[in-house]
Amino acid sequence: MSNGWQDKLAGARMQVDQQFNDRIVASEFTNQQWGLIMTAVEFDIENPQDPAQAELVADTDQVEHILPELENMPQGMGGAPMGQQDSGSGGDGVLGKIRGLFGSDGGDDGIDENRLESATALVDEYADELQAFLEEQGRWESLCAGAAGGE
Repeated sequence: MSNGWQDKLAGARMQVDQQFNDRIVASEFTNQQWGLIMTAVEFDIENPQDPAQAELVADTDQVEHILPELENMPQGMGGAPMGQQDSGSGGDGVLGKIRGLFGSDGGDDGIDENRLESATALVDEYADELQAFLEEQGRWESLCAGAAGGE
């Protein structure tokens, strides 16, 4: 199966990234955290045979796996600061990561469902904006054709 249509999506994503940056700055995530979130996201087109009904969807199933890493990223520049930084209070570091792997339900050690929900909601907004951009640029139908197997 070819990824030709996804390769064509890359250029549009760069343009939408610039337009979407104000939403990232206003969110709870830094630009660097957002970049990491997006590495865990794959895009697909549902119902590509009918561009009028087709929808660009973001597969966010892998986002929960990178959430613990967001806490290890430097804070500042784009997005509100998150929690405490290296406070040495036991939540960070090797032991904190090990507890997180075992799904300890002790507060910050497990998956933060609110952050997961915030991340996936922001990714969904991004997908909507990306599709709207593609439609405005007249590129949506050719991407749908590629996703339907035309490329």
